[in-house]
Amino acid sequence: MPIVHARVDERLIHGQVAMVWCRVTGAERIVVVNKQAVADTMIQAALKMSKPAGMKLSILSPEKAVINFQDNKYGDEKIFLITKNIVDMKYLIENGVSLKKFNVGNIAARDASIPIKKSVSLTKTDIENINVLIGEGIEITAQMLPDEPDVTIIDYIKEAKNKEE
Repeated sequence: MPIVHARVDERLIHGQVAMVWCRVTGAERIVVVNKQAVADTMIQAALKMSKPAGMKLSILSPEKAVINFQDNKYGDEKIFLITKNIVDMKYLIENGVSLKKFNVGNIAARDASIPIKKSVSLTKTDIENINVLIGEGIEITAQMLPDEPDVTIIDYIKEAKNKEE
């Protein structure tokens, strides 16, 4: 199961994903993992319109994604995996989807979240989940575009906490 890139981005498929990340990674299929997208035909239509021409697309619940990856449904296709939040990415990893690294690209500010960089704000739960995953050996970066340095997300979290104090 060649996942060529995994990303958390609450916008799911948008210009940066469609035009930059997919090209740079050589992805052949985008796998969107999000229960809301599975249940909402409007979101599905928007995702289908947003994907690059000729790119294959799967829109799955976290549970179905785990099954598909365990069953090697996509064979040797190069997969760009994207979730809307850290919880879903954590679920995939903890349920057997083989990932050693993922990128956090965009999570907007919410109640009780702290901005760690311009495009990423995290809640206490997000940070706890990140720490668990890093403790399990998962590398997590915070990178909007491929030409930015792929700095570990922990550095951004530490810097944000220092600013708060």
